[in-house]
Amino acid sequence: MIREAKINRLILLLSLLVFYLFVGTADAAAKSKVNRVVLKNGLTALFVEESKAPVVTFQIWYKVGSRNEITSKTGLSHLLEHMMFKGTAIHGKGEFSRTVAKNGGTENAFTGNDYTAYFENFSADRIDLSLELESDRMQNLLIDPSEFSLEREVVKEERRSRTDDDPYSFLVETLHATAFMVHPYHNPIIGWMDDLNNLTRDEAYQHYKKYYQPNNATIVIVGDFQFETLLPKVVAAFEKIPNGAPMADRVPKEPPQAGERRTIVKKEAQLPFIFIGFHTPNFSHPDTYALAVLASILSSGKSSRLYQELVYKQQIALDAGGSYEDLTTDSDLFYFYGTPRPGIETHVVETALNAEIARLQTEKVTERELTKIKNKMEASYFFGADSNFARAMQIGKAETVGAGYDYVDSYLKKIRAVTADDIQRAAQTYLIADQKSVGILVPQPAQPPSPSQEKEP
Repeated sequence: MIREAKINRLILLLSLLVFYLFVGTADAAAKSKVNRVVLKNGLTALFVEESKAPVVTFQIWYKVGSRNEITSKTGLSHLLEHMMFKGTAIHGKGEFSRTVAKNGGTENAFTGNDYTAYFENFSADRIDLSLELESDRMQNLLIDPSEFSLEREVVKEERRSRTDDDPYSFLVETLHATAFMVHPYHNPIIGWMDDLNNLTRDEAYQHYKKYYQPNNATIVIVGDFQFETLLPKVVAAFEKIPNGAPMADRVPKEPPQAGERRTIVKKEAQLPFIFIGFHTPNFSHPDTYALAVLASILSSGKSSRLYQELVYKQQIALDAGGSYEDLTTDSDLFYFYGTPRPGIETHVVETALNAEIARLQTEKVTERELTKIKNKMEASYFFGADSNFARAMQIGKAETVGAGYDYVDSYLKKIRAVTADDIQRAAQTYLIADQKSVGILVPQPAQPPSPSQEKEP
């Protein structure tokens, strides 16, 4: 027994040693030196050397998303993202993707509220292709009218399948439109269907010429390269592109919410669903770190309070969780959700969600739980930093929304400093009824097909 106890202690000590070695190595990787250069035309370029594998990630982030769209023109940013793969005067339709694939790379793009971003992952010796292809379509995009019409139909079908025909996504969209009455976060990234029907090729081209300018873009390159060698290539590829007019940020500010808002959605669905959002500050406020830890305590995985209480203990929900997004240009929502078990009313799940929020407001988190959550957040951060792509995503997003790339490096230090008092104060300040919007999905039975939809015998 004594020998076994000694062996167990030795194993524990070795495990702790491995953990701290991992943390030290990962912390160093997460804080790899970032070289930031602003070209003469205003383009920002961020370089992170990482030689552990002969690969490289190239990303280019444009400061344009649904936040920059006006009434009746929603969906332009996302539709333009599709058109960016339709060819330039130099590289024809489909040639961009074929070139990347032929050289063993992968590529894609995504649009958000605050940005549109494009990326390629290559073997390190193929980075020049990204410079050539992305600098070309930054300035030479062709938007063929017939291609535009075809792609607009593709986006409309995407909206039907992902939102209109998905009752849960439809509810989330409706809740955001309820929570934001003035700010353009009111609008869905994919756009409203009526707007998509009426968007024109010229409007898309004007959107491109306004926002796809070097002084409105950030390049992030992470991987196996030498900064001194790569910088002149980036300058040669991009600095010759003329800068655009200064960007005027005239997005209307959302007025303070003056009471709880509720919305009901009746759609064909098997189960009800509840979605709750609270207005909370973004990265610019010091409370963002307490809110991030609070979100993890309530909703980070199956060990979180919401999942443990609603799914395992009370057994009133099939799923429960939520999220808080700090890296947004303007303040967004801290949200919770729950899917009631069959036979359970939504108000039962809503009451349980509110009870867990109230518990954080009245009872301080224990040091044990706080340490556990911080360790979990730290591990997630380290594993994310271990990927070139994820590291570039962290940096690109932070730089684009205005937090700055150094926000990523200081994030863990600020998270580690969060106290139980900070969490309780944040819950009391922000998770309150006057800042809350509630969406309820009321399932409707399937409708029989109309005679025109029935198949011929």
